[in-house]
Amino acid sequence: MDLGKKLKNVRLEAGLSQRQVCGERITRNMLSQIENGSARPSMDTLRYLADRLGKPLGYFLDTDSDSLHAARLAYAEGNGLGMLDALSDTDTTTPEGAFLQKLGFLLAGEQALREQRLPYARDLLERCGQLESAYWQPETERRRQMDLCRADPSAPAPEVPPEEDLLLRAELALRSGKTALAGAWLDCLDDRRSRKWRLLRCDVYLAEQNPAEALEVLRPLGEDTETLPRLETCYRETGDFQNAYRCAVAQR
Repeated sequence: MDLGKKLKNVRLEAGLSQRQVCGERITRNMLSQIENGSARPSMDTLRYLADRLGKPLGYFLDTDSDSLHAARLAYAEGNGLGMLDALSDTDTTTPEGAFLQKLGFLLAGEQALREQRLPYARDLLERCGQLESAYWQPETERRRQMDLCRADPSAPAPEVPPEEDLLLRAELALRSGKTALAGAWLDCLDDRRSRKWRLLRCDVYLAEQNPAEALEVLRPLGEDTETLPRLETCYRETGDFQNAYRCAVAQR
């Protein structure tokens, strides 16, 4: 039985109308499309429907094909925990299953890292490293090792190209409050046009209470979720309150 039919059968057995199941989260038209198989729910939508129907998520993912599809959807959403949730009752010894599970731990670890939950991030990244996958690429493994270094500075440094190594050293020094050392590592690089270099140099300048210089290296990157908070600080510290306010509004 496909996913849509299973959702419909459970809804009917519970005596619920489509409107009752939809609540305020999805439209009745969307639920109709899901039930007749013309649309596939995202991982978050499927979890919501399972909760509304009083069933565990795994009930609707009892086949490997459904679980793998849900894991792919979660990956497209950047949802590592959603990937692991979808694969919890699946045979992950297949090449794709093993790869998706490993990738799920990596994405979940990076999310925990962004939230500054460092012990949790380290655990997830270490579990990622313990899994085997024929599809895992050296570049992805280096990314995992660099994330692990950010979560745990005592972890062995990965073998990376010299430019990435210096950027990593600068980032770790900045995290440890060693501002001058971070600046020294950054100044060792000849190429100072990369996004990573500019963001780190901006952070060093701000830590040194030099917002004017920080603004100069940051401006070429434009305005996005990473630069706006920094731009707001730079403008505020240089007395440009109009632009500081504009950046603050843009983050809402």
